Amino acid sequence: MSDVPAPQEKPTRPTSVIRLRHRTVHGYRRAFRMAGKGDAILLIHGIGDSSETWRDVMPDLARSHRVIAPDLLGHGESDKPRADYSLPAYANGMRDLLGVLGVERVTLVGHSFGGAVAMQFAYQFPERCERLVLVGTGGISRQVTPVLRAASLPGASLLLQALQLPPVKWQFNAAVHLLEKMGSGLGVDAVDLLRIVDALPDATSRSAFIRTLRAVVDWRGQVGTMLDRCYLAQGMPTMLVWGGRDQVVPAVHAALGHVSMPGSRLEMFEEAGHFPFRTDPQRFLSVLRDFIDTTTPAHYSAEQWRRMLRTRRPGTPAEAPANGRAARVPADVTRLRPASTA
Repeated sequence: MSDVPAPQEKPTRPTSVIRLRHRTVHGYRRAFRMAGKGDAILLIHGIGDSSETWRDVMPDLARSHRVIAPDLLGHGESDKPRADYSLPAYANGMRDLLGVLGVERVTLVGHSFGGAVAMQFAYQFPERCERLVLVGTGGISRQVTPVLRAASLPGASLLLQALQLPPVKWQFNAAVHLLEKMGSGLGVDAVDLLRIVDALPDATSRSAFIRTLRAVVDWRGQVGTMLDRCYLAQGMPTMLVWGGRDQVVPAVHAALGHVSMPGSRLEMFEEAGHFPFRTDPQRFLSVLRDFIDTTTPAHYSAEQWRRMLRTRRPGTPAEAPANGRAARVPADVTRLRPASTA
């Protein structure tokens, strides 16, 4: 027998592949992944991304839930028409896809831009939303990375096109990997940033990306926020998940969203960047399962909705946590306040 010790087994991510399906809605082909049975979970990806971003968590979630992960219109394998890429339009698209699939109510999980879509969905269709999980979400405050502000400017399409040229692409990849080696915030997400750039290989994809971005971001930052309507989250089980090193949507937004949404829960992944569900998928699965298991699906009441609209005002202090425990907000987050145009 050899005295050489057997190599240690390294933990591996799930390798199950949930195939892509297609449905035509309003004349446009919509791509999505779906698996499992039970109460439905709708996973909404961020800008420039696709349903593939959820590959590490979908198989486990599908063991106990019906999991649906669409490619938003203009993204992934869905059609990329000259169309409306606003948040309300995306919320309508989610409702219509669920209608085609025969799904009435869902727990919404939205990442980044997808979190803003999820909040818009819960605002437009509260009767169809059981819970709300916002992961590094946009739509809370104006602040956003300068990279996205720059991408919203005229001429951005030429820059995105240049990134596909071999010499420029090599230099961009080298710069991103350098950030990774330096341990910078953006470097934490190096693999995913490169993946998103690679997902814009042609003019149609780049045009859809820019149309979507300009619907929510301009040179000053995010165009709108949901803070004026956050009081409507009362009675809606809500959890925010954030990476402590997020440089795309800074973690200060987590604290602001947490105190603005009555009864919300906050989970900070201190060493993660903008993609905590990819940095630490097992922990993400654990906190998501715990949130679902320890909360009761929201019950929509038209009368209660009218009462809140009539009597509550933006800026009303959040009530004591309900439908789940409140997480400790790190001191270095609560000391900060987001700048309006930073």
